[in-house]
Amino acid sequence: MKKISPKIEENKAYMEDRLGMGYSFDVGYRELIILKRKINIYYVTGLCDTSTIQEIMEQLIDINDVETNYKMVAEIIENRIVHQQVTLVKTMDEAADQILSGLIAIFIDGEQFAFIVDVRNYPGRSPEEPDTEKVIRGSRDGFTENIIENTALTRRRLRDERIRNEMLKVGERSKTDVCITYLQDIADDDLITLVKEKMDAIDIDGITMAEKTIEEFIIGQNWNVFPLVRYTERPDVAASHLLEGHIIIFVDTSPSAIILPTTFFHHLQHAEEYRQAPSIGTFIRFIRFLAVFASMYLLPVWLLFALDPSLLPKELSFIGPNEQGNIPVMIQIILAYIGIEFLRMAAIHTPTPLSTAMGLIAAVLIGQIAIDVGLFSPEVILYVSVSAIGAYVTPSYELSVANKIMNLFLVLLVGLFELPGFVIGILVNVLFLANIKSLRTPYLWPLLPFNAKAMSHILLRKPVPDMYTRPSIVHPKNNYRRSNKKN
Repeated sequence: MKKISPKIEENKAYMEDRLGMGYSFDVGYRELIILKRKINIYYVTGLCDTSTIQEIMEQLIDINDVETNYKMVAEIIENRIVHQQVTLVKTMDEAADQILSGLIAIFIDGEQFAFIVDVRNYPGRSPEEPDTEKVIRGSRDGFTENIIENTALTRRRLRDERIRNEMLKVGERSKTDVCITYLQDIADDDLITLVKEKMDAIDIDGITMAEKTIEEFIIGQNWNVFPLVRYTERPDVAASHLLEGHIIIFVDTSPSAIILPTTFFHHLQHAEEYRQAPSIGTFIRFIRFLAVFASMYLLPVWLLFALDPSLLPKELSFIGPNEQGNIPVMIQIILAYIGIEFLRMAAIHTPTPLSTAMGLIAAVLIGQIAIDVGLFSPEVILYVSVSAIGAYVTPSYELSVANKIMNLFLVLLVGLFELPGFVIGILVNVLFLANIKSLRTPYLWPLLPFNAKAMSHILLRKPVPDMYTRPSIVHPKNNYRRSNKKN
């Protein structure tokens, strides 16, 4: 690494070559004369707070009017930098990286170091409630694309001196800021070390897709469809998981925080349950579980009964298509599923004023006409719709997509092999989930391996005063949630 030269012209030549000054319009510098010494200030327009830079330059220029000690220029300049965060670097690479991150670098002729002043002011939006994690009653703020704001929103809820926000840079070219957040006296040291090792091992040009790229490097998910980390855009959810002993990863330019480690049941939790009374929260949770299981298994079960009515008891003999269509039932289900995915993707790309009209056209015209011409039977439309609603009820978007794929897999097995296909499909599904681990954490815990106490917390939304211990799956250092209880 090239050290900062005492000759300021050499440093300027390096910056011109490294940062493209004179070619990139947004990279610039100002040269000042302070006590007969050249001072160069480097910055990236658009990432800095202009008013703060102007105030710093005014203070530096005033030195010429009030100071006469030419031997103490560096010390005088350091004292006149009106900012709360000033650091010192001794290499050109460090200085260049900080400039590209939105900080300013101040070089002094004759000195082998530079002052780095944090005047970042990234373009972005103000905190607002996430669309995917809305609650009826509760806070309306959410993470933004600014990593500094995100850590501040979390620290606002956890004013604990033991919270740690460790900042790293990932990507040889992007140099994206990534923050690892945890509570020092709660999070497991082995888990922290494991996450840091995986972060240090990331070798890539850039992580322009932000948190998703980080996830794939840390987890090594490959082609597994089930999500092995949980995303959240709510600061209260992130803070709650920190108190349990989890690790949160923030990635600059992304409003989604990564929660590590997570299990299958973490993806079924929602903040709304904890904004209601425990009994109501438990009711909401049961309804949600019912909807999720319907999204996974309703269609295969109905298709099995439709293909083999002898499996139905007499009281349920009405289940099954009353009218045989022109297309086999299994093909109808697959086509209907593909049609729903068409609508979902179209809704994402359709401008908001037109989305309502598109939904009416799809529901009234396309659906009804498809039934009238014999393409679909009414029962297929009904059960596919209920299954799709169950997928939308799933709090985790990633899990809902994974459940859709597993649902389609089971439909194919049932359509081809009927009862043996259904049994084999369910068995493969359960064994596959039981074999998954997220950062050495069993994916189906506390169901497999079974933990009765933890399972009761999954099924029931218990009153907060009755929740004395933290989840054992994260191996917290301090297992108790009460300050008057010690390990």
